[in-house]
Amino acid sequence: MFTRGLLDAPRRLLKVQVLSPLAVMPEHHKRGIDSALVRHGLKILAERAVPLVFLEGDPGYYSRFGFAPGSDQNFRKPSLRIPDGAFQALRLPEYEPWMTGTFVYADPFWRHDAVGLRDPSA
Repeated sequence: MFTRGLLDAPRRLLKVQVLSPLAVMPEHHKRGIDSALVRHGLKILAERAVPLVFLEGDPGYYSRFGFAPGSDQNFRKPSLRIPDGAFQALRLPEYEPWMTGTFVYADPFWRHDAVGLRDPSA
């Protein structure tokens, strides 16, 4: 699923997208369904002139789609609870160099405490 997010960029707030969540039922794993869903979704977003997609996830998995660490691309994560490697971004064709700054999740992510990892021992 893709949801709306914002990038607090120097010029203005910029509408971006978030890939989250992604799930395929276990009995359908290893069939390429997840990859097909991601690729199809990214194609649609590119056609809709979305400049950036963010996610929290496994870099080993999402790098195959072109995602790279957000911090390496001059993006700041919205919470210190997000592991550095998990905060990833993908620049789509509409991306421009001025589009840097802090990624901001939409309100439902915060309301449901679905940002980063909680430390149960804290």
